[in-house]
Amino acid sequence: MAVPTLARAASDVSPFHTAYARLTEVFPSLGVTETTARQPLPEGPGWVRASALAAGGEALETFLAWDEEQILRDYGQPGRPDVIASFGLHRYAWPVCLLITIPWFLHRRVPRLPVESVAFQRSLGRMAVRIEEFACLPDDPAAAAPGARVVRDEEALRAEVRDAVAEHLAPVLEGFRPRMRRGARALWGMATDEVTEGLWYLGHLLGEEPRAMAEAEALLPGSLKPFAQGAGFRRLTAPDGAELTTRDRASCCLFYTLRPEDTCVTCPRTCDAERIERMTALR
Repeated sequence: MAVPTLARAASDVSPFHTAYARLTEVFPSLGVTETTARQPLPEGPGWVRASALAAGGEALETFLAWDEEQILRDYGQPGRPDVIASFGLHRYAWPVCLLITIPWFLHRRVPRLPVESVAFQRSLGRMAVRIEEFACLPDDPAAAAPGARVVRDEEALRAEVRDAVAEHLAPVLEGFRPRMRRGARALWGMATDEVTEGLWYLGHLLGEEPRAMAEAEALLPGSLKPFAQGAGFRRLTAPDGAELTTRDRASCCLFYTLRPEDTCVTCPRTCDAERIERMTALR
C-alpha cells in the first residue's frame, strides 16, 4: 500500500506533534500521524474512517470481523454478537480517547476531533487525525496558532475535554448500538471507562500515575452527562499495609462470557479480597 500521507510527519510547529510523539514513545503500539486540510486521511487495506464506523453497515461489519476471528482463534469458541461488538468498540474507543486526553494532560491543549477527522488502522496500530480547532489556556504559546480557541481556566479546559470526547464518541456509539444490546447509559459507561483507564494507564507509563489519577478525578468528578459516573478511584490495603489503587468500572467488557473464571481486576464482579490478592501477587 502506498502511504505518502503517513510518510509525511506532522510539522514540528504543530501544537500536537510533541504530545503524540511522547504518546508513541511510551506506548509504541499506537502511532499517530497528523494530516492537514489539504491532505486526505489515509485509505487502503485495513484503514477505516471513524465516520464509517459511526454509519454502521459494511465498514463496521468488516471492522468487527477482526474481533470475531480473534475471539475464535484465542478462546476456541465463537463470541456472541454483542461480545464481538463490545471488544471492537473498546479497541477503538480506548486509543481514540488518548488522542484527546494525552495532549491535555501533557500540554493543556484539547483537540476537536469530529468523526470526519479520524482514521484507524488497527493491524498497524496507527491513527491519522486532522486537527483544525483546539482549545488552550491564555498563557499557552500556541494560543496564537491557527485554529486555537482560548478558554478562561482549567475547569473550562476540562469541559472542553469532556465535550471533545463526547462529540467524537456519540455518533460512534450510535453506530455500534444495534450490535451491542445495551442502552445509552451502558454505552456511556464504556466511554467513561475508556477515558479514565486510558489516562490512568498512560500516566503510569509516563511516570506520572498519581497526577494522572488526580487529573482523571478532576475531569470526571461525578456523573456529568453524558458520562455515567466519576473516575471513582479508591484505595485498598494489602496484608503488608501497602496501599493499592483500584476502581469499579461503569461498564462490563463481557470477557466473563469467554473466561468466567478470569474477570478484570476493576470489574464490579471482582470482590475486594480477590483484587488485593491479585494486585499483591503482581508487586
